[in-house]
Amino acid sequence: MQALRLAAMLLILSLGMPHAQGAETLDKPKGKIVLVISGQIAHKNRDNDAAFDMDMLAKLPQHTIATHTPWIPGISQFTGPYLQDVLAVVGAKGDKLKAIALNDYKTEIPLADAAKFNVVLARLLNGKPMSVRDKGPLFIVYPYDSQPALKSEIYYNRSAWQLKTLQVE
Repeated sequence: MQALRLAAMLLILSLGMPHAQGAETLDKPKGKIVLVISGQIAHKNRDNDAAFDMDMLAKLPQHTIATHTPWIPGISQFTGPYLQDVLAVVGAKGDKLKAIALNDYKTEIPLADAAKFNVVLARLLNGKPMSVRDKGPLFIVYPYDSQPALKSEIYYNRSAWQLKTLQVE
């Protein structure tokens, strides 16, 4: 597991992401912006925010969660970077996240959840990009089937789909 985390950090460094030698730059998105992270972050690429296009998120190490959800029948596979990896890229320093969806749904997520549960910032559902109609383009997904405690309204309510913004507080 340690070797995997090291490989992930090396990949992040190779993407023009912040690195130890002081060049704290984050690549600028070349395509349509799908996620903006603001608030208590160290690395920005647009004014006071960090903006991501889908290619930037796709270049991060990808992980798949196969789980039941209350919104989709059966077991679904959600693929994307770990939320904790996305937060590491921007140097998030707060205690909580405010997730805001395209329809202005808002939810608060303890920052610790990202690492504690290996939450995925899903870009793919069953191997295909998600349209806005299908809860996309981004969906915060917990591994609900991994622990009985995750099958509760608390975690379901933290699972914002059609995600557009994360504010680190």
